[in-house]
Order: sequence, then structure tokens, then C-alpha cells
Amino acid sequence: MMTFKYIAKDQNARNVAGKMAAENQNIVLEELRKRKLTVISISAVKESGGGKASFARKKVKGEDIVIFARQLATMVDAGIPILQGLDALQQQMSHPYFKSVIGAIKDDIELGSSLAVAFAKHPKVFDPLFINMVKVGETGGVLSAVLDRVATYMEKTLKLKQKVKSAMIYPAVVISMAVIITIVLLVKVVPTFASIYGSFNQELPAMTKLLIGISNGLKKYLIFVIGFFFIVGFVLDRWNRTEKGALTLDRLKLSFPIFGELLRKVAISRFSRTLATLIQSGVPILESLDIVGKSCGNKLLEVVVEGVKNNVREGESIAIPLVKSGVFPPMVTRMIAIGEKSGQLEKMLNKVAEFYDDQVDAAVAGLTSIIEPVLIGFLGIVVGFIVIALFLPIINITQVLK
Repeated sequence: MMTFKYIAKDQNARNVAGKMAAENQNIVLEELRKRKLTVISISAVKESGGGKASFARKKVKGEDIVIFARQLATMVDAGIPILQGLDALQQQMSHPYFKSVIGAIKDDIELGSSLAVAFAKHPKVFDPLFINMVKVGETGGVLSAVLDRVATYMEKTLKLKQKVKSAMIYPAVVISMAVIITIVLLVKVVPTFASIYGSFNQELPAMTKLLIGISNGLKKYLIFVIGFFFIVGFVLDRWNRTEKGALTLDRLKLSFPIFGELLRKVAISRFSRTLATLIQSGVPILESLDIVGKSCGNKLLEVVVEGVKNNVREGESIAIPLVKSGVFPPMVTRMIAIGEKSGQLEKMLNKVAEFYDDQVDAAVAGLTSIIEPVLIGFLGIVVGFIVIALFLPIINITQVLK
């Protein structure tokens, strides 16, 4: 997204100057015409830092958006005008790109744009859920409450993500270290011992022969093995970008032993909390389901939510397609069905989200306690095999000399 500087005349022939963030110049022209301004000139503003601005844009953290939403909610609730609140937040913002985004939002509001429309021009920072809830908050006059609800939702979502990351990162780091140590032993240490044993002119034990064979093969084909894994990763990444590929891979993820169940619990928690937050904020159900489908992070769930949306459009219930999907456990579908019948759907969805948050906590703790001894045991077996295979000839020679 680029920033454009413009000069125009209003209906009273007065000069109006300002800046606007947009994808291209045509969007700026269209927006200015909607405001009944006669455009004199438009020029793109060069961003200082070149590639650094693009890199910074990608690094706007969820935590920064949470703090922004919470502080803006506090200011609105205290009666501070939106523009003054945004100005204060812009001044204290340390993130360079986010600071420029807040400045662009402030400029748009000064020119008569609504807060939701101004936010919508920055999809890299504010997602559809955030924008739709702000829109509802503005329309209903409950902006501070909605912003506070968005911040709470994002805090809980980020906390859930961090738990899953911690569960995934620990085994990944340990496995990576085990693989690196094993490769170093096989490529550097074993050949040294092999050359020493070759000078003895003695028959080597079967374990040692096997180890030397593996070492020679790895030295010869290591580059090809690494290249193979890179190619597989690239192909899977490209396939994952297709509709069919993403659906197949996401379905496969949920069927993995141990990790699949954890990912399923995370997906159900996220689905429930997102839908509950949107309904509670007054977003229409079809719009809510559309946002939930795009933000659930799993293509299989997105397809399921699309089925739910079609059901609701035809006047049917939410629970039936969830039951048919096989992704949601009976407890969840029954609670949703009861929530629909009793008119307390958001309450039931919040209960489901809280329950599965606790389940994720328990699953992460259990996963860490299981993986640690398994990985240590595996590493012990591999290193033990290498050590025994290397020193077995020395033991045999010592016995012969005695």
C-alpha cells in the first residue's frame, strides 16, 4: 500500500490538501470524488528507508494492535474525541509503519471518512473481524465497548497461539539439534576412526561396518538429501496454495497422532470464540460466519463453515452441518444446538471456547512431558549406537593383545 499526497478544491472553491494511503492512484481519485472534491494534483509520497518500510510492515505484531485497541477504547470511554485519541497514540507509537498507518487513518477521518472505512484501507494491519466490529461499534454508538471486546478476543487468541508454538518449538529444536549432532558425528568423527581402523588390517564387527557404510553414503549424498528435502518443502508449499492441496494437507494435519488432536482443539476454540465475539457485538450472522471461515486457519474448517453459512441462508440450524463434518465432537455440536434453541448461542460458544482453552493447556503440558523423554531416549539410542560401533574394534583388538 502506497501513500499519496493530493491537492483539491471543495464545493466552496477552497484548497484542500492531505495524504491518503491506498493501493493505487485510481482508488484515491474515486475516494476524493465521493467527497465531492475537485482534484488538482495527486503524487505518490516516497517512503524513507526503501525496503525497510516493507519489512517493517510485515512485522506489525498482534500485541501492538491489542494495546492500540485497548488504549483507544479507554480514550473513547473517557470522552476524548477520536482524532485527539489517534494523535496521542500516533505520538507514542514506536513501530514506524504502524505509526504511519495511524497517521493515515487520522487524515482520512479528518476528511470525513468513518473509522471502519479508514481501518479497512490497511488490511495488512487490521483484519476483517476488527474492521467489522468497529463498524458495528460506530453504528450502534458502543465503540469503546466493542474495541475493548476486540482487544480481549485478540489477547486470548494470541495466548492460544503462543501455547501451541511453545508445544511445537520445543520438540522441533530438540529434533534439529539431534539431527545436526548425528550428521556431524557421521560426517566428521566416523571417517577419522574408519581411516585408523583401515590401517589395522583387521576384520571389523558388523555394527562398525554398518556405521562406516552409513557415514560414507551420507558424505556422498548429503547435498542430494538436503536438496531433496528443500524440493519436497517447496512442492508442498506450492500445493498448499491451491484449493485442493490446502484442503488435503489441513485434513491430514488433523489426523496426525497427538499433534492432530491438539490442532483440532485449537481450531474448535478459535471457531467458537470468534463466532461468539462477532455475534455478541451485533455483527449479522452471515457476515460473522464469513469472517469465521476466513480466520479459522484451517481449510477443512473453512469448507465446514461455508456449509453452515448455506444452511443459515436457507433458514436452517448451525449445528446440523457441524455434526456432518465429523470435525466437531458431539459435546460441541449439542451445546451449539441448545444455544440456538434457547437464544443463548454466544454464551454457549464462549463456554466451548473456555473449555477447549483448558483442554489445550492440558494437551500442551502432556505433550511436553511425553516428548521430552521420548526424544532424549531416541538421541541416547542413536549416539549410543555410534559410540559402541566406534569403540567395539578397539575392545576386540585389546582382547586379542591380551
